[in-house]
Amino acid sequence: MDDLMLDEPRSGVATRSPMVMLVTATIGFAVNFWAWALISPLGPLFREKGTLGHLTESDVALMVAVPVIVGSLGRILVGALTDKLGGRVMFPIISAVTIVPVLFIGFFAQTSYAALLFGGFFLGIAGTAFAVGVPFVNAWFPPERRGLAIGVFGAGMGGTAISALTTVKLYTNVGSRAPFLITAAVLAVYAVVAWLVLRDAPGRTAPTSSLLTRLSANARLSITWQACLLYAVAFGGYVAFSVYLPAYLKTDYGLTPADAANRMAGFVVVAVVMRPLGGWLSDRFGPIPVLASGYAVVVVGAGVAATHPLLEHVGTVAFLAMAAALGAGSGATFALIALVTEPSRVGGVTGLVGAAGGLGGFAPPLVMGYVYGRTDSYAIGLWLLSVTAALALLLTLTVVRHTAAQHATQEQGIR
Repeated sequence: MDDLMLDEPRSGVATRSPMVMLVTATIGFAVNFWAWALISPLGPLFREKGTLGHLTESDVALMVAVPVIVGSLGRILVGALTDKLGGRVMFPIISAVTIVPVLFIGFFAQTSYAALLFGGFFLGIAGTAFAVGVPFVNAWFPPERRGLAIGVFGAGMGGTAISALTTVKLYTNVGSRAPFLITAAVLAVYAVVAWLVLRDAPGRTAPTSSLLTRLSANARLSITWQACLLYAVAFGGYVAFSVYLPAYLKTDYGLTPADAANRMAGFVVVAVVMRPLGGWLSDRFGPIPVLASGYAVVVVGAGVAATHPLLEHVGTVAFLAMAAALGAGSGATFALIALVTEPSRVGGVTGLVGAAGGLGGFAPPLVMGYVYGRTDSYAIGLWLLSVTAALALLLTLTVVRHTAAQHATQEQGIR
């Protein structure tokens, strides 16, 4: 972690240690992702108990996917607002607003599928916290250390593991409202702490152009659409597994909801650990080799999983290898963005790319549910993931490699 340390900040009460900012932002990301993932572990349980009526596999898939798509599309607006208002303002706002849907689901939406979809829609706000943290952290660190710093922040996606490990246990052992009450309390505490502790980086300048102008300009950057595609596969794959893996393991391998949630948590932990490592490796060797290696592993891992191997042996290795690859690839994607994007545009680009990543996680659960409903098998869905990862690998080694090399040449010309 020494690599992340900078010189002491300049005098003035508005400046704080970059490490304090990084740690506080990472905690905020984890807390909001914890809230964002509250519905996923309960999906199989709701279907089993019948409290929401008779639910099909597609119904469960939609239920867990709604917060994902809202949190994804919302990042476009939130990323642009963060460029304008700063993370110091946006982190407390997102955390405080998320409390409302969390409590709504806890108290009013557990006996109605329609109400749960409504609550899940607004629960998606929590997923936009990612687009707040990346530009906030990026501004606190120099270019050669941003890969690791943003990777460490990205480890906050481990908040989904907190949800996986605690939600079902609290729901069954303490009460149906317990996981929601506890999460709401933690969000409230964090909102206060963030307001008191967080400060935007010294020298940060807010853009003066309109929101639509900035969104249009960022969308036209070549790195934006390239990173969108890469992140849709890397982070999208992670999100898809983190929200759908419990249902998949319960249906295809006959695991209990608690056991399936615990195994999903293991998947998440591996991906979380690998995300900062992917950023660190990108700082050392460049993001292209890290991205290419990650997608190659997913190609093989998804192909193996499609054959329905024994879970305790080959299946576990395949899924954990994909978790590691997807985590490292997610970290490397934003290391690439930090490397080739102007700091004043990082928030806007992050919002668009983050949206693509979330959307990448929205479609697979629906596809998997649809395919299983028609074939009683998840094989086709997993083969589609393998093919998609192969296409991402090809894109990385051709177009994205050219973009990174072109930027390096321009930087050398300026020097």
